[in-house]
Amino acid sequence: MQPGIHPAYGPVVFRDRAADYAFLTRSTATSDKTVEWEDGNTYPVVDVEISSASHPFYTGTARVMDTAGRVERFERRYGKREAGR
Repeated sequence: MQPGIHPAYGPVVFRDRAADYAFLTRSTATSDKTVEWEDGNTYPVVDVEISSASHPFYTGTARVMDTAGRVERFERRYGKREAGR
């Protein structure tokens, strides 16, 4: 790596306020806000809109849509494509 061209890579806390969930990791993201972590050290904190703690796919609250009916409706409306075309 060339010196002086890469951003600083260090510990950062990512916080999902909607789910009251935070985790410490390493990142190039920066912030002026700080938080005192469980280990007693102070780290920059980045607030995120959604994380694995609040995303419907990971929490199991995702809804499955009826895609089969949509495909059939499209094929009726515009015709089926022939194989090989």
